[in-house]
Amino acid sequence: MAHLRSLLLLSLAAFLFISCRADPDPLQDFCVADFQTGITIDGFPCKPASNVVSHDDFFFGGLAVAGNTNNMFGSNITAGNVQSFPGLNTLGLSINRGDFAPGGVNPLHSHPRASEIVFVIEGELLVGFISTANVFYSKVLKAGESFIIPRGLVHFQYNTGKKNAVAITAFDSQLPGVVLAPLTLFGSKPAIPIDVLTKTFQVDASVIQLLMSKFGQATTPYN
Repeated sequence: MAHLRSLLLLSLAAFLFISCRADPDPLQDFCVADFQTGITIDGFPCKPASNVVSHDDFFFGGLAVAGNTNNMFGSNITAGNVQSFPGLNTLGLSINRGDFAPGGVNPLHSHPRASEIVFVIEGELLVGFISTANVFYSKVLKAGESFIIPRGLVHFQYNTGKKNAVAITAFDSQLPGVVLAPLTLFGSKPAIPIDVLTKTFQVDASVIQLLMSKFGQATTPYN
């Protein structure tokens, strides 16, 4: 019985360890994502190695180009994930560029599949997240400084300076995913019932309708 109990505990520990990992380890040198097969799996199938080329599959130049911040948030996020950088498939990492006009914000959001590190290149950014204990952690970062965002927690970046700011963010997932709070809550299709939102936020329906009118047609700062 003691042996069986130990075996069960060991199995549970192994299961928890595996389930807490961001992305699975690769089983070959590389697995460049093949978007042409039409096959849907938890990830992407591998392109035949004979079809892999350096300049298409292992190179991504998107982070060298400043994003257009002319939108309601005053920010632009250029995503270097597996969908734009196929060579990342199965490697468990990705990288974004964030451009921020003065007062620009990457609005409250979360990444369900990854932790994040923010590294400021230019300007200054207030970076913060909220823990499950409802504690707000934040820091104003200047060029050369970094901040960690734990996996799945709601967070933001906000340009507190008078000049444009640029940041690089790295993730431990090939496709971190992003849930933008304002678009999710007030711009979903179909819409969340107004009664649910008024009860949730303890406000009148007119307030919810105003927010829906603002975010129902809003475009994401992510591209």
